Amino acid sequence: MTIRPRRSVLYMPGSNARALEKARTLAADAVILDLEDAVAPDAKAVARQQVADAVMAGGFGSREVIIRVNGHSTPWYKDDVAAAAAAGPDAILVPKVQTPGDVMRFAKDIREAGAPEHTKLWAMMETPLAILNADAIARTAADPASRLTVFIMGTNDIAKETRARLIPGRLPMAAYLSICVAAARAHGVEIIDGVYNDFSNEAGLREECEQGRDFGMDGKTLIHPNQIGVCNEVFAPTQAEADWCRKIIAAFKQPENAGKGAIQVDGKMVELLHAEMAKRTVAIAEAIAART
Repeated sequence: MTIRPRRSVLYMPGSNARALEKARTLAADAVILDLEDAVAPDAKAVARQQVADAVMAGGFGSREVIIRVNGHSTPWYKDDVAAAAAAGPDAILVPKVQTPGDVMRFAKDIREAGAPEHTKLWAMMETPLAILNADAIARTAADPASRLTVFIMGTNDIAKETRARLIPGRLPMAAYLSICVAAARAHGVEIIDGVYNDFSNEAGLREECEQGRDFGMDGKTLIHPNQIGVCNEVFAPTQAEADWCRKIIAAFKQPENAGKGAIQVDGKMVELLHAEMAKRTVAIAEAIAART
C-alpha cells in the first residue's frame, strides 16, 4: 500500500518570492503555489514565471508541490497551463470544476501542453453544480487519462455561491462536505478540507480539523504557516491508534485465524474490514514517520 500523507496543504501566493522560498522549509505535507485567488491581475505574469522557476529549481524535499492555475474562462488560463505543464509539479489544481467534462478537458489541455505523466490533476470543488455532480466528477478518476487524484474543498466559495453562513460547527456546510467525501471514497479520490479563515484562533482551527477528520477528510488546506502544526497533529494517527492497528493486523495473520471473518483481540470483536482499515492507518503512520 503506497500512501502519501496530505494532512496539511498550504496555499502560497505565487507573486510572493519570499513565500515560495519559505515553502521549501515548512513542515507542510504539500504546498499549493497559487496563481489564482492570491494573485492580483497585474501580478499574474510575474507570479507565473516565479512559480514555474521555483518548481523547476526543486528543493522541496518530500513535500508535494501543486500549482493552482486560473480558470478556463480567464485570459490567463492558457499561459498558466503551458507554464505549469513545463514545470512538471506533482499536480496541477484546477478551479471551478463543475462537470466531468471539465476534468477531461483540463486533462487534455495539460497533456497537450506536455505535462509529464507524474503530474496529476487536483480539482477544486467550490460551486453548487460541483456538489450536485460530485459523483460523476469523481467517477472520471477510473479513467487514467483524467489524472484525477484529489478533491480540494473550496468552502469559502461554496458559502458565497450557496449563501450558507460560515459559522462555528459548520452545520450549513455539513451536507456539501459529506456529499463530496462520499463521492471521493466511492471512486478512490483523496479529499482535502477547506481553509479555516481565522488563522490566529488555534482552538477554533483544532476543532475544525477534528471535525474534518471525523467527516473522513484526508487533511486540510491552510492559509498560514502557523496552522501547520495543529493540522499535522490532528490528521495523524496517534501512537496508541497505530499500535492497536498493528495488533489487529498481526492477529489476523495468526495461523489459527486464517480464513476467519471475525476474531477477538484483547476482548474486542474485530472483523476483516477492521484489518483493512488498520492497514491504511499503519501505512499513514509509517509514511509520516518516514517524512520526519
